[in-house]
Amino acid sequence: MRARTRKLVGTVLLLVVLIIYSLLVMLAAAAVLPAGGKIVELIFYAVAGLAWVLPAGYLIKWMYGAPPDHP
Repeated sequence: MRARTRKLVGTVLLLVVLIIYSLLVMLAAAAVLPAGGKIVELIFYAVAGLAWVLPAGYLIKWMYGAPPDHP
């Protein structure tokens, strides 16, 4: 796959994943946060705010990785 195509696919995939992730986090927040206190809210937002970074990092690493050489 060419570098431009890889970056395009990765960008679209990253946007789709982030939109789905944010919707799932909103659903989880509506279910978890009303029953918890301020500490639960702080922990939830800290974990939810950082949880997307690792998968996005792998995707970005793939996007900018060197394409395999073809003989």
